[in-house]
Amino acid sequence: MQENNVTDLPADVDALSATARDHLWMHFTRLSAYQNAPVPVITRGDGCYVWDATGKRYLDGLSALFVVQTGHGRQELADAAAKQAAELAYFPIWSYAHPKAIELAGRLADLAPGDLNRVFFTTGGSEAVESAWKLARSYFKRVGKPLKTKVISRAIAYHGSSMGALSITGIPPFKQDFEPLIPSTMRVPNTNYYRRPDENMTPEQFGIWAADRIAEMIEFEGPDTVAAVYLEPVQNAGGCFPPPPGYFQRVREICDRYDVLLVSDEVICAFGRLGETFGADRYGYQPDIITVAKGLTSGYVPLGAMIASDRLAEPFLDGANWFAHGITYGGHPVGAAVALANLDIMEREGLNQHVTTNSPLFRSHLEKLLDLPIVGDVRGDGYFFGIELVKDKATKETFDADESERLLRGFLSGALFDAGLYCRADDRGDPVIQLAPPLTATETQFAEIEQIIRGVLVEAQKLL
Repeated sequence: MQENNVTDLPADVDALSATARDHLWMHFTRLSAYQNAPVPVITRGDGCYVWDATGKRYLDGLSALFVVQTGHGRQELADAAAKQAAELAYFPIWSYAHPKAIELAGRLADLAPGDLNRVFFTTGGSEAVESAWKLARSYFKRVGKPLKTKVISRAIAYHGSSMGALSITGIPPFKQDFEPLIPSTMRVPNTNYYRRPDENMTPEQFGIWAADRIAEMIEFEGPDTVAAVYLEPVQNAGGCFPPPPGYFQRVREICDRYDVLLVSDEVICAFGRLGETFGADRYGYQPDIITVAKGLTSGYVPLGAMIASDRLAEPFLDGANWFAHGITYGGHPVGAAVALANLDIMEREGLNQHVTTNSPLFRSHLEKLLDLPIVGDVRGDGYFFGIELVKDKATKETFDADESERLLRGFLSGALFDAGLYCRADDRGDPVIQLAPPLTATETQFAEIEQIIRGVLVEAQKLL
């Protein structure tokens, strides 16, 4: 699980770490953690693995950040970026166009379900989520329903860090430092079947119950005031909640009944993560808008998009109407070129089918961990799984805040990384370990993941 490559090491690892500590403001990071400890510095990647500045190898069990679908070190993607940068490094798509943005928009429209034929490019997921809310508000004003501005999302769901996307996010601790945020966002229950309100519920009954809470919220707020419902195909935060059977079909019926837009937030779930190009295809529902980013380019260049239906574009096709929104680097030529090359790789190598075929095998390796007293649940889909940790498997008792702090930040995060596995130990809901390896991963990586996690969890149990 560890290799040394001394040929490409930085001249002074300690100096790199010190500069990072003193000048690099790392995202979502407790900076105090590195006042007396070195900052991990990742210097290269190849396939499903990355190496740090000392030459130690780690299995990338999170695709960096649910991003690197086709794996690290793809020369083809680097070449696509270099070729495009030499030809046309940048030009905006504000009243103009360039070939790669045109080609990618057409390709995404062909891939997207139903009539989602209008592609608005961004540079990332938060911008895509925020763009969808702006479009929903702008659209309803133009069709004579100006009060439809509110958004419904799910408890513990993460939808981004910009002010609009953060307002939609359902994780209170992430929001408190920045409040007051944009008003008129509401939360409904998520699809965590493991913690369903009634143990006697079947998955189908739970799915209908959870979907009906959306209708209940629309009625409570007033159907004439609600613009959109934001849902991930598999909810990320909280630990990979798949939809119960029938859930999205009922949600679609509810949205149609109240003229509310269904936004499928697929920043994580699109481009093969669930074995389909889009999660909406995986679960058989038709959104009004899909938001994407991350896996679109496998992270080699930042790029995101909002893909909207023809119906939503219709009011903007006539006269002086326009969608008064734009982003400097949206549809960047280099990003678009890399995205096209990335989609070529996925199609040529059959990565969607690879994920579909191997997902049950991945699950079976993770479910071996259920023999440990600390492992309560293994859930997810495709190459996107969560392992929920519990104090008492029989009662499903979870850890309190102090216990979770000691378990996750005090031990698990560092121990997993030290053991050679990069993944996420998270307590935005109940404590979980999340896994989302590159889509090229095989049983070799599944077995390695299970063995590393097992060894670390055995040690964790001794600390409880």
